[in-house]
Amino acid sequence: MPFSSLNFLAVAAAAILALALTPLVRLLARRIGIVAKPKTDRWHKKPTAMLGGVAIWLSVVISYFAFIPRTPYGLVIVTASTFLFLVGLVDDFLHTKPYQKLIGQVMGSAFVIYYGLSLPWTSYSALNVAITIFWLIGVTNAVNLLDNMDGLATGIAVIAAGFLALSFLSTGQFTEALMLMTFAGALLGFLVYNSNPASIFMGDSGSMFIGFFLASAALVNVSGGRSRSLLPVLAVPILVLFIPIFDTTFVTILRKFSGRAASRGGRDHTSHRLVALGMSERHAVWMLYGFAALSGVLALLVQQVKLDVSLAAIAGFTVLLTLVGVYLAGVKVYDETEEALALRDNSPYAFLVDLSYKRRIFEVLLDVILILLSYWCAYAVKFGALSGSAAWTLFLRTLPVLVFVKMAAFLVMGIYRGIWRYTSLDDLIVFAKAVVLSSVLSVLAVLFAFRFEGFSRTIFIIDGVLMFMFLAGSRMAFRLFRQMLPAPGSGEGRRVLIYGAGDGGELLLRELQNNRALKYAPIGFVDDDPAKSGKVIHGLKVYGGNGDLSEICRQHEVDEVLISSSRMTEDRLQEILGFCREQDIAVKRMRITIEDLTEY
Repeated sequence: MPFSSLNFLAVAAAAILALALTPLVRLLARRIGIVAKPKTDRWHKKPTAMLGGVAIWLSVVISYFAFIPRTPYGLVIVTASTFLFLVGLVDDFLHTKPYQKLIGQVMGSAFVIYYGLSLPWTSYSALNVAITIFWLIGVTNAVNLLDNMDGLATGIAVIAAGFLALSFLSTGQFTEALMLMTFAGALLGFLVYNSNPASIFMGDSGSMFIGFFLASAALVNVSGGRSRSLLPVLAVPILVLFIPIFDTTFVTILRKFSGRAASRGGRDHTSHRLVALGMSERHAVWMLYGFAALSGVLALLVQQVKLDVSLAAIAGFTVLLTLVGVYLAGVKVYDETEEALALRDNSPYAFLVDLSYKRRIFEVLLDVILILLSYWCAYAVKFGALSGSAAWTLFLRTLPVLVFVKMAAFLVMGIYRGIWRYTSLDDLIVFAKAVVLSSVLSVLAVLFAFRFEGFSRTIFIIDGVLMFMFLAGSRMAFRLFRQMLPAPGSGEGRRVLIYGAGDGGELLLRELQNNRALKYAPIGFVDDDPAKSGKVIHGLKVYGGNGDLSEICRQHEVDEVLISSSRMTEDRLQEILGFCREQDIAVKRMRITIEDLTEY
């Protein structure tokens, strides 16, 4: 059917229905006692009404049958998703066992596959059926697990539905696009009540309906050979629903490594770790919304551009999410004693955790991807589109040689000896030397292996520059994350003012920020040098020390003054001590000493 502005009546109707029905369902849930009570393994802190899925389902179904033309695939999706809604509704009331819900999910998946919706990822029908069942069940449970913070699963589902609708529009499937937009409209209406602070949760009836609806709708775009190449068939459904897939994979791996059951609830999801870093719940949810939107844009890009550009974009996005995941994996969400006991009972996982901590295997795999990306980017900058061209042939022929030569050079130059969070200028110099050496060796290898016939010297110059940027950027990523994201416990502890905005003060600040066991919260610097007044060091302002100390301490409620300068005169030191005694402010002085151990 042609798409017109009148079609948006269905979207508006779904949103209005959800806005009207959700308060009624909330009232009903409270009266019959279907309320989620706070638990140690759950995030919410007060009893909250359940059954929000009822309002979502009613809004979608009523709008669908009232406004949207029926298609075979559309009816299959709505019918099967309704069955999963009923399975979840029974669980909301009776708390069924996991295997019973799994049986319901398998039944719904079988219904969808029987009517022709499947993932054509291989040339074997039986294998495609197994993959499709895994896809439908996996995404359904991923959305269920993602429903761990106010508005998170609902908002991510809205974004996923929106990008799926755009994907349908790009392939001329207007009816399916309208169905997805109507679905998104119902979710937006519910999100008004589900966003922080939520007054109602969707429950399993909502999460299973939403997850199965999205997972089965994604099959419409790839069933029957509609996509023009294999990569969209493989990538588009995954990218559109990447955030729930990422969160489920992330939590499953970390729980296994920690010796915990993957199916057991917990406060260790991506959203929880962002809050543990010091972000507000709302900001953590919005950050994940941003990643969901980014993955949706990437899904649309994959449909429109050539193969090599798609692969490079997916690789770059994967590297970004992997770095974020590794960083968040280091955030402590479990009690250390509990974690040690769990690992002691699961010694194979203890080995894996130790291996993950060292990160060397991860670094090697990451660098292989970065080598591929930088070399491809160099060719893309020089020649433009590569697929099917002579440049693409040269790129593929020489790629294994460059990976071998560069990894060997990185190993010899000591790239894998550093610790990422302490990456400094000295490390960047090492990276530069390693890149120069690897580039020279690459040119020599190509010269001897291929006689440099048809190759451009510019390629290797561009590749070297990009390789250094990627290498340095990946190693600096954790320091960048620590600047962008609040550090765990930031703002907690004794509020301290650092006296001395020189090298000693900067060193002291880094120690206070890195060592949370000291329980200090730096609020700024103070220095007697007028030239430093008003400057900023690592985000903290430098205040003038001459006559302003009293006002600074009063305004910022300073508990303690830490003196970092070793060159302070005795008169000035006594003056500061006297003032701090009057204001009942503790004073400490940083000293770096080297002890003689010969007498021991």
